[in-house]
Amino acid sequence: MNRHRVVALVNPPQSPFELACASEVFGTVRPGLAMPYAFRVCAARPGPLATTVGYSMLVDAGLDALEEADTVIVPGWQPPGAPVPAEVLAALRAAHRRAVRIVAICTGAFVLAQAGLLDGRRATTHWRRTGELAAAFPEVQVAADVLYVDHGDVATSAGSGAGIDLCLHLVRSDHGAAYATAVARSMVLPPHREGSQLQYAAPPAPPARVDESLAPLLEWAATRLDRPLTLGRLAERAGVSSRTLARRFGEQLGTSPGQWLLGQRLDAARALLELTDLPVDAVATRVGLSSAVNLRRHFRAVLGTTPGAYRRTFGTGRTDRTNSAF
Repeated sequence: MNRHRVVALVNPPQSPFELACASEVFGTVRPGLAMPYAFRVCAARPGPLATTVGYSMLVDAGLDALEEADTVIVPGWQPPGAPVPAEVLAALRAAHRRAVRIVAICTGAFVLAQAGLLDGRRATTHWRRTGELAAAFPEVQVAADVLYVDHGDVATSAGSGAGIDLCLHLVRSDHGAAYATAVARSMVLPPHREGSQLQYAAPPAPPARVDESLAPLLEWAATRLDRPLTLGRLAERAGVSSRTLARRFGEQLGTSPGQWLLGQRLDAARALLELTDLPVDAVATRVGLSSAVNLRRHFRAVLGTTPGAYRRTFGTGRTDRTNSAF
């Protein structure tokens, strides 16, 4: 199987969590799932490398590993804004010129900014650091209130857990919604959060995951996507007012009930387009979007493509277009 080569570029002291965001998504073999990625770690200076939590890890590859990469991930950088070695910046620029996808998690955005890869582009980082990033790099359009920003060739995420959201988003882009959902399910995570969702920045900090006030409703609604599910119907099911329900969605999911429901319906439509030969109008009906015209409109607005083009790219009969393995 040809595999897409993902290389994480680490630096002391390395945050284990940001690195784990990438390694768990791109480097973990899961029973029953094909493994389309090959994952490795490199550093400017191979050898023992300190972490932020008091232990060292051994990195055996140097910057030459980037020459074989299809995707390079910078999983955080400490301290943020510190000068990045010239050889690291040169290696990242060279990789970008070769059309390698360059990804930053959390404070890794500072590295991409120093390399000039974010000039004139939207980017994000941890909400505590967005002001610092904007001040240090005025040519970067810093988005302080999103989970991640993906330009195709360059992508950045907000802090910590948003790195997982970005990595799963990249898997969806590479291999479709059904495969990415299977990966998320194995990680016991929600299948998808849009990059435009808000970062959890304002105190008091909202829950990091859905609690018992929403979880049963989400499960109930997700199994009834083909039915009319108005805000009033959802609120009635939850036993609260529409205003209270909307507030809970905002606090726990960073989105509105309507936008969450549309996302679920589009996810279900994507899976049906990938795994079945159902006509587009039948897909639209099954996911509660009423008609092929309505499905096409939302596909175009949210995904920038059509259901037919999506099926041609990610349908089960597609040929593998990934690069050779390590």
